[in-house]
Amino acid sequence: MAETWAYERHPSVAGSCHPLGARPVVGGTNFAVHAPQARSVRLHLPGVGTYELESRTGSVWHLEVRGTGPGQEYAFEVDGTRVLDPYAMHVRGGLDGNASRLRAYVAETAFDWSGDSAPRTPWDRTVIYEAHVRGLTKQDPDVPEELRGTYAGLAHPATLDRLVALGVTAVELLPIHHFVTEPTVADRGLVNYWGYNSVSFLAPHAPYAASDDPVREFKEMVRALHARNLEVILDVVYNHTGEGGDGGPTIHLRALDDDGYYRHSDGHYFDVTGCGNTVRSDSGPGSELILESLRYWVREMHVDGFRFDLASALARDETGRVTLAESLIAAIGRDPVLRDVKLVAEPWDASMDGYLVGGYPQGWSEWNDGFRDDVRDFWRGHGGGVAGIATRLAGSSEVFAPSGRPPQASVSFVTAHDGFSLRDLVSYDDKHNEANGEDNRDGHSDNRSWNCGVEGETDDVDVLTLRRRQSANLVATTLVAAGVPMLRAGDELGQTQGGNNNAYCHDSPTTWLPPVPEVGWEHVREVVSRLTTLRAEHPALRTTRFFTGEVSDETGREDLRWLHPDGRPWAPDDWHDEGLRTIGMALDGGADAACAVVLLNAGDEPQEWALPDGAWEQTYAVALDTADLDHATSYGPGAAVPVAAHSMVLLIAS
Repeated sequence: MAETWAYERHPSVAGSCHPLGARPVVGGTNFAVHAPQARSVRLHLPGVGTYELESRTGSVWHLEVRGTGPGQEYAFEVDGTRVLDPYAMHVRGGLDGNASRLRAYVAETAFDWSGDSAPRTPWDRTVIYEAHVRGLTKQDPDVPEELRGTYAGLAHPATLDRLVALGVTAVELLPIHHFVTEPTVADRGLVNYWGYNSVSFLAPHAPYAASDDPVREFKEMVRALHARNLEVILDVVYNHTGEGGDGGPTIHLRALDDDGYYRHSDGHYFDVTGCGNTVRSDSGPGSELILESLRYWVREMHVDGFRFDLASALARDETGRVTLAESLIAAIGRDPVLRDVKLVAEPWDASMDGYLVGGYPQGWSEWNDGFRDDVRDFWRGHGGGVAGIATRLAGSSEVFAPSGRPPQASVSFVTAHDGFSLRDLVSYDDKHNEANGEDNRDGHSDNRSWNCGVEGETDDVDVLTLRRRQSANLVATTLVAAGVPMLRAGDELGQTQGGNNNAYCHDSPTTWLPPVPEVGWEHVREVVSRLTTLRAEHPALRTTRFFTGEVSDETGREDLRWLHPDGRPWAPDDWHDEGLRTIGMALDGGADAACAVVLLNAGDEPQEWALPDGAWEQTYAVALDTADLDHATSYGPGAAVPVAAHSMVLLIAS
């Protein structure tokens, strides 16, 4: 039943059909909602009154109510059904699984951005840090207790100091659009923690605010990160909404324009998201909502980019077929507001035909799951030779070069929010998701992990030593490979989730970052900070062009030389040597920058490596040895470099 209120009404006028939503105007607020099939639309303003919207322009019903402004609660009623405004900028409620408790408020849009400047970090200098607003600071002793787990906590100087010291340049936030918990999750006594269940594409998630004004607090957070030269990238979920599929709750789009906002097939919701519905990105209402949301976050919230969850769901035409060239994806890349911010695709959806890695257009970068899999396979000794790891170290040119994009089209990662943490990746062979209440059926089974001999936590010194070295190898490989490295928040602290590789429903110490590095795992943070510094200092470690093997007229060196451990030239048959578990590469820094040598040994025995000869003959100093972080020896021409079993050595020419 719709709620009604009997209060003295404020005066109203017809108002404007644009923009949609609730926007303060001089002397009041303009309300506008798209509802093409509605026979009647009412506006409820608690404490003010209930209004019939009698003015209609096309599909949009609109009204201006005088004497109302920021902080005013409101709701629309369409043909007797109460609905949340899909363009609301301030929303509260719904985390308990009861969508009927969602409430929209008129947002205060005024904000003093004086002095704010977007970092505009070039892609080749970008290091992404994937983090959760709540989990990042919830247990941080250096952040005031009342700010922990909030936008203000993320903006606290102690948090920013750690991010800067780590050397990351962009914080990619898991979904902060206001989201709800699915009833099935709430029934198990759990919550949607990750946030991939949006109901409001323009409203920052209210529980992440320490204050009563999440809009202002989010803006203050962005301004604070920008002041430390840190970019803000949002993980956005436009492929589906929290209304779910058949039988799901009616929140807004289903009642306002079901056919305009959602895809249907054979009388049911078309689902390539695995979440019950798929937003229509080819239609006027659906695409306009998404584009208006994106522009709002850039123009008014000053964010620096977006990572699109299940982006291929947005690349479908009216029949549901994938057509990247004519899709919303292409339109976003052409949009004058959006084309200059960072655009990152998760280049697949939940269907077979949605896997589009390497297929996105100019201006887009993509999550590179091939990098994740090949790097994991190499370091766990899966076999198959070294062709896979070589391809990933060189930027996955066979995937991204055909589109004419540079190595930075690849966002390279070995861990992310979805899957094992770095520590769990080297501690578990199998997932352990029993706490999710789904009988361990959820989450990926193909983890390409290696427990180093014991499943789970152990006191075995040899196993722990190997695990810690493996963790350093994995993160170091990510940071020396061509492409854009992405790190999972908490990995640098040795965070464990107890083998849970799908901890989406746990708002607890399981998912919150530990307050300090876990004992014995302090080295990971040093590896990260040391390599981000080296990456920034040495162009050889962040090439903007794919390697060709051609010799430079300036230096007499190839841009890349593959190094066999015995010093002989690399032969074509070496790529097919199933037993080979070692590979090295020499990277030319050009006439004005230092060369680098990277040596990887995934084998069980130590290896001595001959440094490259000819024009490469220089003195090289060890910049990082994952087996010994204190190793700082220099090696002259003709010297052999020792590389311990299961370790990586990076040398920089001096």
